[in-house]
Order: sequence, then C-alpha cells, then structure tokens
Amino acid sequence: MQPASKPDIRVIIPAFNEQNAVGLVIEEIPKDLVSEIIVIDNGSSDNTFETAAKAGATALREPVKGYGRACLKGMEYIHESGTFPDVVVFIDGDHSDFPKEMPKLVTPILNGKADLVIGSRALGKKERGSMTPQQVFGNWLATRLMKIFYGTSYTDLGPFRAIRYESLSKINMEDTNYGWTIEMQIKAAKHKLKFLDVPVNYRRRIGVSKVSGTVKGTILAGFKIIYTIFKYL
Repeated sequence: MQPASKPDIRVIIPAFNEQNAVGLVIEEIPKDLVSEIIVIDNGSSDNTFETAAKAGATALREPVKGYGRACLKGMEYIHESGTFPDVVVFIDGDHSDFPKEMPKLVTPILNGKADLVIGSRALGKKERGSMTPQQVFGNWLATRLMKIFYGTSYTDLGPFRAIRYESLSKINMEDTNYGWTIEMQIKAAKHKLKFLDVPVNYRRRIGVSKVSGTVKGTILAGFKIIYTIFKYL
C-alpha cells in the first residue's frame, strides 16, 4: 500500500514594516506542516524583506501599499510557480497570532469538512489589550450584517485563515486593501463553499497597527468593510 502523499500547504504573510516581528512568525510556523512560507514586503521602509529572507521564507516585494494587494502578489507568485498547493494559509506578520495553531485551521480542509476555515479570535482567548474596542465592535457589526444579508455564521474577520487552493482560485479575489478578509468570506458564502470558524488565541502585536492603531486607518477600514458587504448583495 502506497503511503499517503504529504499535502502541499503554503503560507502567505503580508508584511509592512515588520522587521521586529516577521522573523518570529516564520520561526513559529510548523515546518513539518508547510511546503513554503511566502512573505510579501508591502513597501516597507525597514528591513522586513531581508529579515524574512534570512529566516528562510521566500521574500517578495510589492511596492504599492495595500493589504489585499500584498496577498494578491503572493497568490500571483503561487499561480506562476506552476505547481498548485492543496491549501493556502494567510497569517499576519505582526506576531499577534499563534502560528503553532495552524493545524487547527488546515485539518478540517484536509479532512474534507471545510473549504475555508477562519481563525476566530471571538471564540478564542485574547490577551488583554490585543484588540481595540473599535476592532471588537467592528468585527461584531460586520459578522452580524453578513448573517443578516448572506445567512452566514461567521464570528470574526480574523486574518489568520486557511482556504483550499481550488476554492481560492474560484472566488476570484480582487480587493487591494481593507476589504480583503470580508470579501473572501462573502464570496465563500455566495459560492456555497463549506466554511468553519475555529477558536484561536490572540496576543498583543509587536509594534503599532497600521489600521486600528490610527484614527484614519480605523475609519477607512470600517468604511471599506461596510461598503464591501453591500457591494456583493
């Protein structure tokens, strides 16, 4: 009997000025689980690119800023590689998530129980101060609106997520900035993908958030999330 082949799991990490954190994130990713770690330096002014490369990741540059744009760059790289993975995992480069929890996200996909798995901070344990009140409220409002308009049961817009590569290709991701996470969740519902929330823990990030850490970022992100919810109705 032939042994089952190891699944091909690749990790995409969008990173902007995360030289102090991205190396730790890469170090904590279970190397026996993943085939490749891809870090996209999204126009950083520090040594994020060099730090990622030194830590053993495939380091790419996307000079035009935008969270979604960086994720799309990573997807483009995978597509152009000519070898397609079974699962793609997205995780932030700020060390707020726990990479060692990655098996919790990919296992339901590998077992055929889900196409998209969201790491839910709402269901897990959050370190005090790891999320601002506006983040908590924004996530609650967004998931509530998705439930009303799309019939979903999401509990979070958490950036730590895993998706079957075939499904990721099917939903045709487009957003280049703040609407990336919710676009994926809405399109998953519209394409009738099987989705699941699993509890993940969350800690204070290293450095200051470029979104929730500024008034401008919070307002723009909130507007884009609401806009995206109604855009796909």
